[in-house]
Amino acid sequence: MIGVLRHFRSLVIGLGLAASLIASPLAAAASATAWVGSWAAPQQIPEPNNVAPAASLNHATIRQIVHLSRGGARIRVRISNVFGTAPLHVLAVHVAHPLSAASPRIDPASDRALSFDERTDVLIPAGAEYISDPLDFPVAPLSDLTISMQLESAPEQQTGHPGSHAVSYLAPRAPLSAPDLPAAQRLEHWYFIAGVEVPASAGAAVVVAFGDSITDGHGSTTNGNDRWPDDLAARLQGNAATRGTAVLNEGIGGNRLLTDGLGPNALSRLDRDVLAQARVRYLIVLEGINDIGMLTRGATATEAQHEELVRRMIGAYAQIVLRAHAHGIKVIGATVLPFMDSDYYHPTAANERDRQVVNAWIRAPGHFDAVVDFDKLTADPAHPDHMRADYDSGDHLHPSPAGYRAMADAIPLELFRSP
Repeated sequence: MIGVLRHFRSLVIGLGLAASLIASPLAAAASATAWVGSWAAPQQIPEPNNVAPAASLNHATIRQIVHLSRGGARIRVRISNVFGTAPLHVLAVHVAHPLSAASPRIDPASDRALSFDERTDVLIPAGAEYISDPLDFPVAPLSDLTISMQLESAPEQQTGHPGSHAVSYLAPRAPLSAPDLPAAQRLEHWYFIAGVEVPASAGAAVVVAFGDSITDGHGSTTNGNDRWPDDLAARLQGNAATRGTAVLNEGIGGNRLLTDGLGPNALSRLDRDVLAQARVRYLIVLEGINDIGMLTRGATATEAQHEELVRRMIGAYAQIVLRAHAHGIKVIGATVLPFMDSDYYHPTAANERDRQVVNAWIRAPGHFDAVVDFDKLTADPAHPDHMRADYDSGDHLHPSPAGYRAMADAIPLELFRSP
């Protein structure tokens, strides 16, 4: 009897090992699928005038439209509760093809429900993000995607991206799959959506545009997708050598290198918005104008304070390069644009001197891996401390759509042809 039991135990162990050998390649194949971001938005706490009306969020449909950079046969969507103070219960999320980038109407035949761990709802812990299960849902490069979601209740602290430059739609008691939301409230913000991912091919790479409102697209056309990262994505998709490269816009309006403002400071959000993104091979850094402007916006500053600011800004740039290089990322420095006569900052000669010193450091060899000189591109040749009138949105701080297009066109595509 003992011999029989030993034989039976050996048989069971053997069968278990065989099963594991069979299952392992299958599990490995499932986990081997690589994904890259096609669209992203950096998250922050919306300011009081940018929050979604809490009373309207309970069981309401929030329909949001995003513009993808690269396409794919499948998608995953990342939902964010990064700044939430309690778990966020998302009842359901649907995706669909919109009929227009400027309308809540969708193609009802394309409407599909996402799942999370094979369930339609998901409870996202405070401070966390959650990626949906993969969904067979073909999307084309440079196409738009509608994401509709319902929450059980409004969180005490919302997570989102106020500077969407795209209209979202909030419709109480409307079904997620509704072909249209004619009575919806229109909000020019994104809420709780942080990214859309597609499967990665062997040559796939990601460019992260890391910056402030000039990268976020202030001054661009609402629903027009004509920010400079959008224009860069279109150029990359139009070039055979760079067609596998996606662009993620990680710009936050009012962002600073050193100090929290409208959103967390650049150094503190680098991990989440850049280093944690899959397949990032290139990073374009356009930060600093708000650090320079805010120094004197509310009061005068001493010469020592100006020097200290410049020193700390240069240190922050160096830290970004150091940390990105540790992840094998090529870092491209972009010079700070001219902003004399800005309606918001009213810069002085001392602010302009700070900008010149910072830009000289950015241009100097050995600091960044490459430099894109947005300063020289956008400066008025007759008055280099001012923005060119044909590139100016009108506030002398943010470019117009023509200015953003010129910025994207000035970036050599050769920078992205090899990791």
